[in-house]
Amino acid sequence: MTTPIYHMCRRDEWDAALASGSYPGSSQDRADGFIHFSTAAQIVASAAKHRAGQDDLVLIECDADALGAALKWEASRGGALFPHLHAALDPAKVVRSAPLRLDADGRHAFPWGLR
Repeated sequence: MTTPIYHMCRRDEWDAALASGSYPGSSQDRADGFIHFSTAAQIVASAAKHRAGQDDLVLIECDADALGAALKWEASRGGALFPHLHAALDPAKVVRSAPLRLDADGRHAFPWGLR
């Protein structure tokens, strides 16, 4: 894997994607017209901003290079470039996934050494 990127979604959304073979994104993703991803340096702040207090989430890791031309790096928060997938995600393209739960302080406890 060359460029890992991350997406958070509700467990039920991810379970439905695994069952159907396609992930169209969360309701917010669909409203925005693309699936929001973050880099390792962005994911913790993204969780705090967009998923604060939400439990029973799944963190998904993909290789940006494997997602092809549908992945665009676009300016967002503070002008930083964020990866946005302008297509449904094939769950077979997911490198790994893990539960993203809240810790005792109410913050998300990230796996894989993400901070």
